[in-house]
Amino acid sequence: MRKNFGPKPFLFPQPVMIIGTYDENGKANAMNAAWGGIVGTDEIIIDLSSHKTTDNILLNKAFTVSVADVEHMTACDYVGIVSANKEPDKMEKAGFTTTKSGFVNAPVINELPLTLECELIDVIDGSKFLGKIKNVSIDENVLGEDGELSLEKFSPITYDTVHYGYYRLGEKVGNAFKDGAALK
Repeated sequence: MRKNFGPKPFLFPQPVMIIGTYDENGKANAMNAAWGGIVGTDEIIIDLSSHKTTDNILLNKAFTVSVADVEHMTACDYVGIVSANKEPDKMEKAGFTTTKSGFVNAPVINELPLTLECELIDVIDGSKFLGKIKNVSIDENVLGEDGELSLEKFSPITYDTVHYGYYRLGEKVGNAFKDGAALK
C-alpha cells in the first residue's frame, strides 16, 4: 500500500547549495538555497524568490554554487536564515572568506571545498536562474589519489525537505555503469 502526498519536492538527496555573489560595491554575499540542481553537463538551475542574492545575480550575470559540508553546516544554515539586507557583516559572522573567481564575477567561498563558478544564461518564470558552469574548483584536501573529487574525503550534506534536517551522505554502495550489467 502506498500513501499519496500530492506534489512535493521529495527528491533525495537534495543538495545544500550556497550561492555566492557580489553586490554593487563588490562586497561578497552568500545564501543557502535548496531548490535546484544540475540540468546538463554544464548547466545548473536554482529557484530563488527575491533576495539580495537575486539582485546581485541580475547585476553581475554571475554566481557561484558551493556545496555545503558537514564541517561548515552551522555557517551554511546561518547564511540561509540571515539576510544581507539586514546584516552587513553576514559573511564575517559566518566565518566565510572569499577569493574572486577567475572565470566569473562572483566569489569563491574559501572554506567550502567544492564550487561551481557560473554565468547567468537566463531567468525562467521570474525565479529560476539558469547558469552555465564555466569552471569547477575543488580544494586539494578533498581530492583522491587519482586527482579527482573523493567522497571519502569530502562530506557534503543533504537537505531533508520533510523534517527540515541536514544529513551526511553515506558510504559507497555500488559501481555505476557496472553493477547493473549483472542483470543483462
